[in-house]
Amino acid sequence: MAKGLTAGELRVEDQDTLVRKLKEAKEELFNLRFQAATGQLESHGRLRAVRREIARIYTVMRERELGIITVEKETSDG
Repeated sequence: MAKGLTAGELRVEDQDTLVRKLKEAKEELFNLRFQAATGQLESHGRLRAVRREIARIYTVMRERELGIITVEKETSDG
């Protein structure tokens, strides 16, 4: 999974891609929590980063739901 996704990068993605990235981030968070519980986690900062990434994805999805942000499709004329 790409590290450091920004809201701007997420806003240009389509809904299916957002759902896929959300699923991947949740799986990663689960694995990180499991590692933390068993004492095998090396980077505690990654936990925070993944939680924030999930929050960004949910924020972009909610913006679209409310109509705050719309997805602009690129069209080729020619």
